[in-house]
Amino acid sequence: MKIKITSKTHVKPNNPILGKQQFQLTTFDLPYLAFYYNQKFLLYKFQNPLDLEEPTFQNDIVEKLKDGLGSVLEDFYQLAGKLAKDDEGVFRVEYDADNEEINGVEFLVAEAPDVSVGDLMVEDGTAKLEELIPYNRISNLEGLSRPLLVIQVTKLKDGLAMGLSFNHAVLDGTSTWHFMSSWAEICRGAKTISTQPFLDRAKARDTRVKLDLTAPKDPNAGDDAAEPPQLVEKVFRFSDSAIHTIKSRTNSVIPSDGSKPFSTFQSLTSHIWRHVTLARGLKPEDITVFTVFADCRRRVDPPMPEEYFGNMIQAIFTGTAAGLLAAHGPEFGASVVQKAIVAHDARVVDARNEEWEKSPKIFQFKDAGVNCVAVGSSPRFKVYEVDFGWGKPETVRSGSNNRFNGMMYLYQGKAGGISIDVEISLEAHVMEKLEKSKEFLLIEEEDGKSNGNANGNGNGLV
Repeated sequence: MKIKITSKTHVKPNNPILGKQQFQLTTFDLPYLAFYYNQKFLLYKFQNPLDLEEPTFQNDIVEKLKDGLGSVLEDFYQLAGKLAKDDEGVFRVEYDADNEEINGVEFLVAEAPDVSVGDLMVEDGTAKLEELIPYNRISNLEGLSRPLLVIQVTKLKDGLAMGLSFNHAVLDGTSTWHFMSSWAEICRGAKTISTQPFLDRAKARDTRVKLDLTAPKDPNAGDDAAEPPQLVEKVFRFSDSAIHTIKSRTNSVIPSDGSKPFSTFQSLTSHIWRHVTLARGLKPEDITVFTVFADCRRRVDPPMPEEYFGNMIQAIFTGTAAGLLAAHGPEFGASVVQKAIVAHDARVVDARNEEWEKSPKIFQFKDAGVNCVAVGSSPRFKVYEVDFGWGKPETVRSGSNNRFNGMMYLYQGKAGGISIDVEISLEAHVMEKLEKSKEFLLIEEEDGKSNGNANGNGNGLV
């Protein structure tokens, strides 16, 4: 792809009277300093080709986005700041309207006149997206000297690509999509956003943790580091009917311990965990780990508001022997997942925080467990409702950052209802087996024809 950056500016909050603001990073934020920036990609198709002609595109699209960004940053001004450390090495988010070194949100405009929306609708890999999303392989710790949010808007032949990189030490997925929906709301003409962010991080955890971190660490650094596996990415789209089938099959066996019916999340993720484990060809005694980065806003006591801006996630780990997953029906893996999630209550959340504060460990994004399947993002996020005034996105994807063997991101399906898109990274030979698994794709052979599958399109794949 031929992509040309045509401009780079920095957008600050429109309101200049914010002054100086400082917010100490909490125990929920700090473990993610060694992750990469969290990348999101939204693709829009324009119905009116005149919108893409100059100066219409510059004045009615780019300037509208920038004006809306300046307005919404009055509420989300932490994103216009930077990371900083005090004299004791305690990290914080710092914003100072009078400090020129804090330059706001970086805003890039680019053009790729030979690229169409259809060219970017591929469901294999993220290589095509890398030039459209900034800050590839940039560590969150570099937020000490870089903007906390970088946006690239690329004009295409028939639409617009929006690539965003958020510093993951500052906010999680819930806060990311709260910001995105608020920005879009302003661009559609609202004078104020409908849901204000709750900015007081001290309410989540007010413990000072001193960290001696001065430079980002390469997760593959070290003379004895093993060569990382070559991964491929794929999006599997599970339709309404596929989700209903998976959930009904998982709940076909009534738990003997009196536990609640399995949720959609528990049913789908255990379905994927089981089939990825089978495709990996693990030995029966091999342990496989399931990890979910869970929102703790409602788990802590007292609960934090949904509008809390920052990170309120913790990794929940559980696991079992590969042979047990293979030998049992879908309810077995779902029960393992359910028990781990239910057990992660306020007491466990606090204990995890206290343990970490006594002996801080900065996670690398690949530290999710052996033979793992890990879950990020959530189908609860209304990603297809991020409409800036020219319609809903054609697709929503993650970028190439923070991917490792077994990492998957769940998104609301564009088809609506309870459909879910699953974006997963695996070794090539494992992905090949998964793609051919009729049981995973819910393909049933009847009179030589395929019926009912993950995508409702006859082959289980897009």
